[in-house]
This record gives sequence, C-alpha cells and structure tokens, in this order.
Amino acid sequence: MSKVPSNVSSNTTAEPPARHGLLDDVQGLLVGTLFLALSISFFRDAGMLTGGTAGLAFLIHYAFELPFGPVFFAINLPFYVFALRALGREFTLKTFCTVLLLSVCTEWLPSLLSIARVDPVFAAVMGGLLAGTGLLMLIRHRSSLGGVGVLAIYLQQRKGWRAGWVQMAADCVIMALSLLAVDARLVGLSVLGAVAVNFVIAVNHRPGRYFGI
Repeated sequence: MSKVPSNVSSNTTAEPPARHGLLDDVQGLLVGTLFLALSISFFRDAGMLTGGTAGLAFLIHYAFELPFGPVFFAINLPFYVFALRALGREFTLKTFCTVLLLSVCTEWLPSLLSIARVDPVFAAVMGGLLAGTGLLMLIRHRSSLGGVGVLAIYLQQRKGWRAGWVQMAADCVIMALSLLAVDARLVGLSVLGAVAVNFVIAVNHRPGRYFGI
C-alpha cells in the first residue's frame, strides 16, 4: 500500500491544469510545423510519401509535378467543414493556421536546406520520427494537419465509426494508389515511415499524463 508523503496533506485537492497561453500556442504550432516541414523534406528528397492528405498531396506532386505546398493547402479546404462541426472553432482555426504555415514552409525550406543524398531507410525512419514529434506538439496545442483525421473524428461522432479504423482504411487506399506513381520499394519504405510516426505518438501521447491543456 502506498503512503501519502509526509509533506502533503491527505485531503489536498489537485489544482486544475493550467491552460496554454497565446505565446505557448504560437511557439508550439511554429516548432511543430517546422519539424513536420523537415520530415516532408526527407520524404520528398527520398521519393517517398506518407498517409492522410499529405499523402494525397505527395501523389499529385509526383504524378503531375505540381508543388507540394499549394496542393496540400487546397486538398485540406473541404475538411474544415468537418473540423468546425466536430471539434469547434478554436481547433479549426489553429488547424487552418498550421496547414497554411506548413504549406509555406515546405516550399520555403528547400532554399535553406539542400540534401544531396539521403539513404531511403534513414529518410523513412528519421522523417517518421520528426513527423511524430511535430504531430505531438500540434496535439498538445489543440491543432492538427486536418484532412482525413478530422473526417474520421466527424464520422465517429455522427456515425459511430471508429476513427482509427477510418484513418487506417484511408491510408491503405492512399498507399495502394501510390503504386501507380511511386516505386514499390519506396512505397514499402513509406509504410516504415508511417510506423515510425505512429510509434512516437503511441509511446508519448498518453491521455491523463499531461497537465497543460
């Protein structure tokens, strides 16, 4: 049986968690988005892709040689309706800002960083770890990359469909379609990158462990 520490009263009530302030949110969304932009640079330079709307943007980018950033921004536009209905105005506004910032950063970063050679396996793992870390920061500050994830939450609330299964099904379709534009080996490595992303989130994102909201 555990004992109450001598310096803590047994009837002490826990203080309510402190909310993130404006500056907290700005730095969290900015740093998280920069991590995501760097992960996209790894994937793009290695010829790989990822899941969700970013994966769709990669498909269009590879198939039609259109810039990733504007395509990613445009694809997300219809999903803000679902975000507003399912997750509220604050979440939707933060997500819009995050998507806009990521769209800009992915086009701006190549002028600051040039990768002459990157091993595809390293790119998959490192890109996935960076993306997972960036997504964790967005989650902690009530934001996201929008897209399929928001639609999955909306369908869970309205239809009772499990959001995780909806997201997984969408990602499987995107990966299958990518075989039309990307080499099968690189698609396999893209799956490895997705595993790295979800590993970071699964290990580090535990509801009830955090105190800031």
